Amino acid sequence: MTFIDKSIASIADIIKSSYVYWETAGKNGLFQKLDPRVKVVFMIYFIVIVSLLRSVYAELAISAFIFILIAFSRLNIFYMYKRIIGFAFFFGFLVALPSAFNVITRGEIILPVATLERSYQFWIYHIPKEIGITREGAFGVAMLTLRVTNSIGISLLIIHTTPFFEIIRALKVFRIPDTFLMIIILTYKYIFIFSKTVEDMYLAMKSRLVGSIDSGTIRELIAGRIFFIFKKSQMRYEETYRAMVSRGFTGDIEFYSFRVFSARDVIAGFLLAAAGAAVMVI
Repeated sequence: MTFIDKSIASIADIIKSSYVYWETAGKNGLFQKLDPRVKVVFMIYFIVIVSLLRSVYAELAISAFIFILIAFSRLNIFYMYKRIIGFAFFFGFLVALPSAFNVITRGEIILPVATLERSYQFWIYHIPKEIGITREGAFGVAMLTLRVTNSIGISLLIIHTTPFFEIIRALKVFRIPDTFLMIIILTYKYIFIFSKTVEDMYLAMKSRLVGSIDSGTIRELIAGRIFFIFKKSQMRYEETYRAMVSRGFTGDIEFYSFRVFSARDVIAGFLLAAAGAAVMVI
């Protein structure tokens, strides 16, 4: 497959994953039954707790708690943790790994890596004679990796158990401006429209090409398609706005009223808040 073919396949994968979210949000699991407002508050509450904790054991306790919630929500554990671990590895572990060495974080060396002839001084940076991973640096890497893991786990749990528009509706609890919510909704919808347009244009262009084509012609074709997509995007936004205004849009979003909290929502909210407070004590 060419680079463009792989990109088109990735776009299709993104579109398919959106349908996975809708499917899992309709399951009869633990979190699917809760009010979206409870889930959104839970997400913000626990992400703040994850960011404030200073104990590896507390972060591990939250990781175990998230795993239990994912299991009781009847989500695909393998699929979920494949994504969680992948994101945490690249955006948590690899980013923080250099700070584990005593070149950046000084402290007690627990794993020697290399020994130089002597120490060096480059401007404000000091490179010691013995280079290795320090206890303080390893602790920092572990904390950052666990924080990223837990934050991603909480976010994916909410995304996979709540329809997107229910999440947006629940954000009204935090008094987020209607304009901002409208931008999020339109952007979300346009991502899929744009992806489908790009895929259709590429397949149409590819079906009309026979044999090899020089690089100059390819660049002209790609430049023309980019300009066409830009113009089409601009026209679609203008048409969408005019259609909204013609139907009485004034800038305010009117959502359907929320249902009354059930006893299950109240109990779940209390237990989740208690769990967060208990972790803070560890």
